[in-house]
Amino acid sequence: MIKKIQLFLLLTFITNALNAQILKPVKWTFASKKLNDKEAVIFMKATIDKGWHLYAQNMSEGGPIPTKFTFTPSKTHSISGKTIEPKSKSSYEKVFSMNVSYFDNEVVFQQRIKLNGVNTIVKGTVEFMACDNIQCTPPTEVDFAIQIK
Repeated sequence: MIKKIQLFLLLTFITNALNAQILKPVKWTFASKKLNDKEAVIFMKATIDKGWHLYAQNMSEGGPIPTKFTFTPSKTHSISGKTIEPKSKSSYEKVFSMNVSYFDNEVVFQQRIKLNGVNTIVKGTVEFMACDNIQCTPPTEVDFAIQIK
């Protein structure tokens, strides 16, 4: 019985230690603004922990995973143009042996949507990678569903 308790405590300790290692330096929030009956803009905001970078959408081969938005096709709306991002910072990163474009603190991406119906919900996924001066997160995907009001 004592060995079972010891094993249980050991497994609990290992599980807690592993959960403490999960890094989530980027938090996402989503919103929308209806421009008129036929068009809306969705906003995808990344809040980035201090010391971390989120990478821009356009990145050269051999660099970090760029931020990528994928939108689920729907009869109630269509994507209009490319996802817009503000001007990024750029610097040389030794780990990638190249200049990379990135954001720190926070960034808001925007996507125009053409509306084909009412009660529109824009669904999709954002894939991204974040690094600090010591480590990088693995490529991460976050699903979203944004109600157009």
